[in-house]
Amino acid sequence: MVKNRKFSSFKEIVQAMGLVFGDIGTSPIYTLTVIYALTPPTYENIIGILSLIFWTLILLVTVEYAWLAMSLSIKGEGGIIVLKEILASGVKTGKRAAFATFLGFVGVSLLMGDGVITPAISILSAVEGLELIPGIGHISVTTIIIITCIITFFLFLFQYKGSGKVSFTFGPIMILWFSLLLITGLYYIFDNIDVIKAVSPYYAVNFMIKNGITGVLVLSEVILCATGGEALYADMGHLGSEPIRHAWYFVFAALVINYFGQGAYLIKHQVNNIVLFSMFRSISKVLYIPMLILTLMATIIASQAMISAVMSLIYQGITTRVFPLMKIKYTSIRLKSQIYIGSVNWVLMIAVMFMILIFQRSGNLAAAYGFAVTATMTISATFMIWIFKIRKKKAKMLIAIIVAVVDFLFLIAVFNKLPHGGYWSVIIAAIPFFIIQLWTNGGAAMHKSFRPLATEIFKESYNQIYQQGNILKGTALYFTRSLEEIPPYIVHSMIRCTIMYEKNILIAIKTTDMPYGIEFIQIDNIANGLSGIKILYGYQEILNIPQILKEHGVEEKVIFYGVDDITTNKLLLKLYAFMKNITPSFVRFYDLPYYKLHGVVTRLEL
Repeated sequence: MVKNRKFSSFKEIVQAMGLVFGDIGTSPIYTLTVIYALTPPTYENIIGILSLIFWTLILLVTVEYAWLAMSLSIKGEGGIIVLKEILASGVKTGKRAAFATFLGFVGVSLLMGDGVITPAISILSAVEGLELIPGIGHISVTTIIIITCIITFFLFLFQYKGSGKVSFTFGPIMILWFSLLLITGLYYIFDNIDVIKAVSPYYAVNFMIKNGITGVLVLSEVILCATGGEALYADMGHLGSEPIRHAWYFVFAALVINYFGQGAYLIKHQVNNIVLFSMFRSISKVLYIPMLILTLMATIIASQAMISAVMSLIYQGITTRVFPLMKIKYTSIRLKSQIYIGSVNWVLMIAVMFMILIFQRSGNLAAAYGFAVTATMTISATFMIWIFKIRKKKAKMLIAIIVAVVDFLFLIAVFNKLPHGGYWSVIIAAIPFFIIQLWTNGGAAMHKSFRPLATEIFKESYNQIYQQGNILKGTALYFTRSLEEIPPYIVHSMIRCTIMYEKNILIAIKTTDMPYGIEFIQIDNIANGLSGIKILYGYQEILNIPQILKEHGVEEKVIFYGVDDITTNKLLLKLYAFMKNITPSFVRFYDLPYYKLHGVVTRLEL
């Protein structure tokens, strides 16, 4: 974790450029092109839309995320799960806490849905730039789709290697990209300096008043300029808030100047192609191909960042026990966010390719894009209002309310996208949401039928058997959720089967509401030969149980763990049991030494 400091080094700012701003940095490729498919690019419309874009970036990225959200963290960590945890610690229990948890799960699911559409629209929009290569002639939609799918396949194919080894190149590439946006934007702004007046909110308000329903439709596409804004907050724990804020100043300037440059270009030239690529070609036909290659590299980096974000979200879900256990590979020692989950990687790849094949053009994808992002922003703003109210920070709460109102207006606008493909973002988000609900409710049902034995009651039978002296040499470990309750498999092993060692250690592993930190608590003399260990760890931590035990002098001879054999007549619980069977077990997830393991089966009727 990087601690916040007043000043950021140039290296940290460059790193932030590469890891945080890929998604929002590639939105100029398609945003204005999609908008002007809805409304004619007249002078008045262009100034009004540029004003909408400018104030969207100010309110929904700078104010909501760079200022309000980044003032809220747990040990420097950010993201919607962190907001949920901060709120949960203030609300504690009851219906409000349950509602906050529900909203958090919806937000996480929507972000995962966004993780499917972002790579599809980013890479597809860049490949479409091939159509404007001088002298190449017409390229069919089929060819563009094939090239996009090939690039997508190789992007996911090499995920298992991790991006840690090449991530140092992301920053410099993105600096080149934002510099290109800045220079091309300035080039055309000087051609029509009048577009600068769009910084006045008057033109945004005037556009909305004059255009009615068309204005609402345009607003649903304007939100595309802010997609990826949540990454400023979500990646705060990896890089620190100050490097991200300092990088955002440059990124914001580059984006605004480029959008204004695109507006100036449209005032002078009426184009039917992607506006940004038309600008590139007008500046220099010779340099068009290098510019296109840089665009493609920027979109790949944006896609990589989103894939990493989805993996990180799922890992947080696993450690907080709202997602099933999955086999995880850690691809970077430096960056804890760099993990690889094979099953997620390939499902994500299939979903991205499916989106590409269904929509075929970036303009069609843009018609479906934005609902998940806007809903997540609205949930984040709601959380912030709630938190600032609890903390009695009235000024920030008032600003958060203004931001939430703007978010809500955008949310109303993007509802029109649902019939035009936006329903796909809901369908995609529904899958992780269903898994979360199934896993948490199934776990609760299983725990209810578990019938654990209170430790005090267990000790009576344990002491009787231990005093008989018929014990095995060495140390045995027994995993349990809590040291206050003994699960049935331990009762079966020790009491019914009288399998008892010289030293018997109960181990309870619990995730805290903090992102980082590992605490080892040893409790001696629960009974003769019986002790306990609590391992408390942050939900972002990579936990190596064998190493932790070794560091604290625990040398086990054997490890016992419970295996659940679930029987039920209820359909949803049958699905839960099936999911539990096909996912890795507890011992595989934590990579415990297989030659010491003994699984004890417990029949559970749900």
